[in-house]
Amino acid sequence: MWFDSWSDLLRIVLVGAAAYATLVVVLRLTGKRTLAQLNAFDFVVTVAFGSTLATILLSADVSWTEGAAAFAVLASLQLLVALIASRWPGFKKAVTAEPDVLLLHGRMDADALRRHRMTESEVRQAVRQTGRGDLGDVAAVVLETNGTLSVIGAQDWGDASALEGLDVGQRPGRD
Repeated sequence: MWFDSWSDLLRIVLVGAAAYATLVVVLRLTGKRTLAQLNAFDFVVTVAFGSTLATILLSADVSWTEGAAAFAVLASLQLLVALIASRWPGFKKAVTAEPDVLLLHGRMDADALRRHRMTESEVRQAVRQTGRGDLGDVAAVVLETNGTLSVIGAQDWGDASALEGLDVGQRPGRD
């Protein structure tokens, strides 16, 4: 239980090093987008890479070649989905979430919070993490497609071009 054999350990070291190097090569060939975690399907691929690496390392039933093929399939599918999503808006809508405004000009959107199963305290926490103590100093809090919260201060509202496509109205206090 504590130790099986030196050959098992040697296999883990050798196959593990080869699998790690293969994963690094695959990630370099496929570009930064592969691990960007911009949305749910990007996150799934990242988790699948980790799971595949663990399986290659710990399962003697999985060869390095099979693991390398799995890495290539995951990376290729992620690239294919990203390519199709960038070309066809209908497909993009099917595989990615849309960002949503949770707080606008200091006021919470109860419907948006309910829709995303979030609480006001979670939005307040995001605001506090930016060093703000007053919701009135916040123009918007946006739940992004990757699940993070973006906080836009009232002084940073500008022309709101970064919020294009979201229902945000005009400048703070003018809606």
